[in-house]
Amino acid sequence: MHEKFFKKVLALAIAITFFAVPYANSQDRGQRIVIKGSTTVLPITQKTSEEYMKQNKVTISIEGSGSGNGIKALLDSTCDIANSSREMKKEELEAAKLKGIAVKEIVLAYDMIVPVVHPSNPVKKLSLDQLKGIYNGTITNWKEVGGKDINIVVVSRDTSSGTYEIWHEKVLKKTDVSNRALLQASNGAVLSTVAVNPKSIGYIGFGYLNNSVKALKVNNIEGTIANGKSGKYPVSRKLFMYVNKSTLSKEADAFIKFMLSKKGQSLVKEEGFIPLK
Repeated sequence: MHEKFFKKVLALAIAITFFAVPYANSQDRGQRIVIKGSTTVLPITQKTSEEYMKQNKVTISIEGSGSGNGIKALLDSTCDIANSSREMKKEELEAAKLKGIAVKEIVLAYDMIVPVVHPSNPVKKLSLDQLKGIYNGTITNWKEVGGKDINIVVVSRDTSSGTYEIWHEKVLKKTDVSNRALLQASNGAVLSTVAVNPKSIGYIGFGYLNNSVKALKVNNIEGTIANGKSGKYPVSRKLFMYVNKSTLSKEADAFIKFMLSKKGQSLVKEEGFIPLK
C-alpha cells in the first residue's frame, strides 16, 4: 500500500501522545502550544508544527480526538487551539460566552469529504441520493447502484467527528445513519477498513486519499482541488482553528500566522489539502 497511507494511520494511532506534554500552566504556557481536535486537520497541524519547531523554541502538543472534543477542550481551557472540520455550533458559542471566552474563528484550508470504496469495486460514481440511501440503510446491495450482487458494508465516522456532522448534513440530510454501519473514530481508521474490505464504502477527507482505496465521483463531479475550492464538488467544506482571543499566547498566535503564511499554506498543499490561496 501507499507509503502515505501507513504514515497517516500511524500518526493517528499515536495522535494522543504526539509531542505529548501536560497542558502548560500560566507561568510556562508561553513556551508550549496545546492543540486538540479534528483528525482531519491533524496531518496539517503535524506537518506545520514539525517545520515550525525547527525554527522556534517552542513545544507543540497535538491531540486528534475529534472536532467536538477539541471545542470542548477550548471551552474547558485545556488547549490553546481547537482544530475543527466544522463550524462551532450555536450552543457551543453560547457556552463559550457564558464562560467569558472570546472565541475567534480562523479558516485554515479547504477540504472535501470523498466517498471511497475498495479498488476492486466497479462502481465509479454515486449521486447524493444514492449515498443517502446507502447510509440510511434503504440501499443495501451494490447491484442497486450498478455494482456486484453483494451486500454493502457501510463505514461511517462517529458522532463526535466534524466530518460526520458535515456528512450528516449534506448527504444524509440530517436523517439517521443505519444502525448496521461500522463507526470509526478517525479518517485513518475508515481508510484502513475500506482498504481491506471489497464490500465496504466509507468517506474521508480529501487529504487522506491514496491508492489503497478508490474515490468515487459525487453527482458525476470528481473530487479535485479546483472543484473543492470553487464549491462545485457537492461535499466541500472549510477547515477551522478556534482560539480564545482573551488568553491567546504570543507563541500560539505566531504559530497560527505561520500556518496562514505562504510557507504554511504550501505545507497544507503538500499534505493533500486545499490551501486558501
